[in-house]
Amino acid sequence: MTLSMKITPLDITVRELTKDYKDDSEGGVTGYSGRLNIRPPYQREFVYKEAQRNAVIDTVSKGYPLNVMYWAVRPDGIYEVIDGQQRTISIAQFVTNDFSMKELFNRNERRKFHALQKDEREKILNYPLLVYACEGSDSDRLNWFDRINTVGEPLKKQELRNAIYYGPWLEEAKKRFSRIPCPATDIGKDYVLGSANRHDFLERAIQWFNNGDIDEYMNENVGKDGDDNAEELLEHFESVISWVNKIFPAYRKEMKGVDWGSLYRKYRDVNIDPETAESKISELMQCREITKRRGIYSFVFSLDPADLHLRLFTDQQKRIAYEKQQGKCAISDKKCDIKDMQADHKQPWSEGGLTEQKNCQMVSISEHRKKTAQQLSRFRVF
Repeated sequence: MTLSMKITPLDITVRELTKDYKDDSEGGVTGYSGRLNIRPPYQREFVYKEAQRNAVIDTVSKGYPLNVMYWAVRPDGIYEVIDGQQRTISIAQFVTNDFSMKELFNRNERRKFHALQKDEREKILNYPLLVYACEGSDSDRLNWFDRINTVGEPLKKQELRNAIYYGPWLEEAKKRFSRIPCPATDIGKDYVLGSANRHDFLERAIQWFNNGDIDEYMNENVGKDGDDNAEELLEHFESVISWVNKIFPAYRKEMKGVDWGSLYRKYRDVNIDPETAESKISELMQCREITKRRGIYSFVFSLDPADLHLRLFTDQQKRIAYEKQQGKCAISDKKCDIKDMQADHKQPWSEGGLTEQKNCQMVSISEHRKKTAQQLSRFRVF
C-alpha cells in the first residue's frame, strides 16, 4: 500500500500545546489555541492507566525525549491528532491541574502543576515536543493511523470501525454504550467483557442486534441522525439482559462474556423454567472434567460438548484401551479400526467419571454418538 502523505516537522512546546486546552466529553477535546483536535472521530477515549500517565509527566519533567507525535492537517488548517492522543491528554491534564504527582523534581510529596516552583513549571512548559504534521486524504490518514498504532496501545476492531462509519448516530450510540458510566454499563457490566471506553459494550450490542454482522449495521446507519437508532440498539441490549436475568436469576461470574445475544435470538420464545435451569447449571458447575465453565450456559441450550472444553483422553490412553479390547467396540463387541472409534468414559463425565486410563474405553463412532446423545439430553433446559 502506497501512502501519498506530505510529512512536515513542527516545533511545538508544552506551553503551546496546552494553550486553551478544553475537554468537553461530548463535544471533543481541543488544544493548541483551538487549532488542534485532540480526539477526532477515529480516536479512542482516554485509556492510559495512572502509571502510564505518570510516566509521561516524569519523562517531560526530566527532559527525556517522548516518542514522535503525528498530527493530520485538515483542509481548513485545523490539526487532528493521528498518534499521541494519550500522551497529549496526560500532559494537558497535568498542566491544567487535573491530577497530582509524587517524586517530581526529587520531591516526595504529591503536587499539582500549580504547586510546583516557577522554574519547575517553566521547565515543563518549555519542553519541546517532536511533532510531524501529515497532509493527505481521509483514507491516507486512517491508513497511516492504523499503521503507526501497531505498537503501544493498539486499536481494537471497534475503534477502527468507529473511524470508518462515523456519523451522528454513532455519537448517540457512544453516549449509551461508550461512556463511564452509561446506561449499558449500568445494566450489563456483569455480563459483558471489556470496557465501555474501548467500545466493547457498543461492539457487543451491535453484534447481538444484527446477528453478528457489525459492519453491515454500522454501514446502514452511517448517514442517519442517530437518536432513534441508538435508542433501538439500547432497548434490544436491555431486552437481552432482562431475558438472562429472568432465566438465570442466580448470578455467577461465569455468566460474564457469554454470547447472550445469540442465545436470546434463538431461544427467547422458548418456555424455560428458571428452577430447572438452575438445577442443571449447578450440577454442571460441579463437574471436574469441564474446563470452560462459561460454556455451560450455551451448552444447556445446544447440548454441544465442544462448548464445555471437556478434558480429553490422550492418544496414548486411546491406544492402550484399544489394544486391551483387542480392537473390539466396548459396546457392540464388533471389530473396528482405531480410526473408526472414539474414546468414551466408562463412567460418564456427567456422572462424575474422570478422564483417566481406567475409565477409558474405545467404542465405534456410531455407538459413541448414541450413548452421548442419551446422556446429554437430560441437561437441556427446555
